[in-house]
Amino acid sequence: MARQASLKRETKETQIELWLDLDGTGCFEIDTGVGFFDHMLSHIAKHGLIDLKLKATGDLHVDAHHLVEDVGIVFGQLLAQAIGDKKGISRFGHALCPLDEALVGVALDLSGRSHLEFGLQFPTRKCGTFDNELVLEFFRAVAANAAMTLHIWQQSGLNSHHIAESAFKSFGRALRMAVEPDARQAGLVPSTKGTL
Repeated sequence: MARQASLKRETKETQIELWLDLDGTGCFEIDTGVGFFDHMLSHIAKHGLIDLKLKATGDLHVDAHHLVEDVGIVFGQLLAQAIGDKKGISRFGHALCPLDEALVGVALDLSGRSHLEFGLQFPTRKCGTFDNELVLEFFRAVAANAAMTLHIWQQSGLNSHHIAESAFKSFGRALRMAVEPDARQAGLVPSTKGTL
């Protein structure tokens, strides 16, 4: 059964078209008009083995806030849709992906409950023209709309680009682990409650 989903979302601030396949090979076509953000999203696809096609435009003459947050909203909604009833998935995922001096950990639970713990500390305000505070906004939107508990913590890092990239790679790997089918509980919801 294909675990794919797509959505087109338009507001007065942004226009987003996103398609994803949880059982992909990490192929991606990403164009948001924000180069650094495209680069970060490519790591989710590549290391999460999620195929992504994303075209997003928005009010970048203001700044990238609305665009980044709205991509997070749509990505979270599509994750929830593609995962479905969560029967047979592993549910939990975690990863530590170093990038040179930076090491960021991610642990997540596809629990049906939205929560974010975010512990990244960027030494600079921007990576190029990208406001680093938008990393928080993206992950907050994803966690809320995917109904995911998400913990992101920084163990080391001196370079803002490295810190962000380590976080996105770790998120991709953790998500891959969580959505992976678990043959030992095929057809079962991984919860003592019987539902998630």
